[in-house]
Amino acid sequence: MPKTYQTDYKAGQNNIQRWGMDAHHPVFLISATIVLFFVIGTLIFPSNAKTAFDSAKNWSIENFDWFFMVSGNIFVLFCLFLIFSPFGKIRLGGKDAKPEFSKISWFSMLFAAGMGIGLMFWSVAEPVAYYTDWYGTPLNFEKGTEGAAKMALGATMFHWGLHPWAVYAVVGLALAFFSFNKNLPLTIRSVFYPLIKDKCWGWFGHIIDVIAVLATIFGLATSLGFGAQQAASGLSYLFGISNTINVQIIIIVGVTSVAIASVVRGLDGGVKILSNINMFIAALLLLFVIIIGHGLSFFSTMFTTTTAYIENLVPLSNWIGREDEKFYHGWTVFYWAWWISWSPFVGMFIARISKGRTIREFVVSVLLVPTLLTIVWMSAFGGAGLDQVQSGTGKLSSGISEVSLALFQMLENLPFAHISSFIGIILVLVFFVTSSDSGSLVIDSITSGGKLDAPVPQRIFWATMEGLIAGALLFGGGTDALGALQAVAITVGLPFTLVLLAMCVALFMGLKHELKHVLPQKE
Repeated sequence: MPKTYQTDYKAGQNNIQRWGMDAHHPVFLISATIVLFFVIGTLIFPSNAKTAFDSAKNWSIENFDWFFMVSGNIFVLFCLFLIFSPFGKIRLGGKDAKPEFSKISWFSMLFAAGMGIGLMFWSVAEPVAYYTDWYGTPLNFEKGTEGAAKMALGATMFHWGLHPWAVYAVVGLALAFFSFNKNLPLTIRSVFYPLIKDKCWGWFGHIIDVIAVLATIFGLATSLGFGAQQAASGLSYLFGISNTINVQIIIIVGVTSVAIASVVRGLDGGVKILSNINMFIAALLLLFVIIIGHGLSFFSTMFTTTTAYIENLVPLSNWIGREDEKFYHGWTVFYWAWWISWSPFVGMFIARISKGRTIREFVVSVLLVPTLLTIVWMSAFGGAGLDQVQSGTGKLSSGISEVSLALFQMLENLPFAHISSFIGIILVLVFFVTSSDSGSLVIDSITSGGKLDAPVPQRIFWATMEGLIAGALLFGGGTDALGALQAVAITVGLPFTLVLLAMCVALFMGLKHELKHVLPQKE
């Protein structure tokens, strides 16, 4: 029988527990040190930090915009290949493995972890921004035209559809396959065993995991910063509380405290329950906006969104000769880097809840189900926002004054505005918690060498660090906190893009081995 990918991962490791956590593990030590230096440095030298954020972002975009675009397209094509290839019949965990969660709970958890806060933050603001040329228009469409409205919905779906979920699917599938089928630890380094063999367990593997931890925690902190901004805007709208950096940081502290309590309870006791609650609340708000904000016209809007997405998928995926540089760099490149920086977190979380699914079921579900749900969501919220702009209704008709206020400005023109806005704030906060606690569980696993049940103090440490980084970014960004959040997402996403491309190669090698040497012996 050919050599398997199984190996004694624990060989040479010191298993002595210190302070109740795996602090001896090099990945923990290196990652924690870098994160602490970042937080302290940003708080002490905020102006220098902002300059560094902007410089890193500009350098990444000017030199590697094409790299982000090409990579995003490769991930989509690779996922489509997996669906139609013989690899699709492979079952995660072996042919007798059974799913641990119902499909409803599975969909709820992967959707809430994958996009929650972002959908709340951008669902109204993004289409309105494209239509009114707040920061560039897709493919240089003339703002305010009928064609611009259709393009705004299509371009929004482009950023939230197949491309991001292809990134998540690649990481999630690779982690699940090598963990459940090859009995390797659930950590990023395990995926690279076909390429570098036992070097996975040395410093080469440590470097891979450190990059994954940094990409995860900074990508997650970006979303938490968005969530804090939007929750503060909602509180300002409802209760007249000034939307200041101090208020946003207080929100981060409060929500991080709840996230810590959830992460201590673990996957079943905390994350799953909150995800299901979240999806229920989201469904209520979605139905309200569809019925009250659209009525039967919603189906027309959803058709427009879908067709505009399909028609413009290829032009928007192109990176050659783009004349809409402001839009292309400010929106698409940012999103691709953001999704990539989120991918270790979302991918590992999806892997943990996906044992028992076939590869075909996994990829189809992870690609299509969230994309279809997002079409419904963006058509409802984004469509309502565009309708108000086009009809001259409310504050949105004057354009976007503050991105984090766009959702509440749209709800303001519907009945029961205060109730729906309050529900919106609750939804943002719960999405905040589910993102933070599920992200903490993922970072725990990476920094403890792949353990699924990391020590409680370590879970608390990383949940706290996520809140601190988000607060530091808002503080260091000052009046341009949004720009600081975007800059860090782009910067940390760049190196991890290389890791993801190598991951595709390693996954193909692993699946080929499984199909050739393992499955025939089981039949």
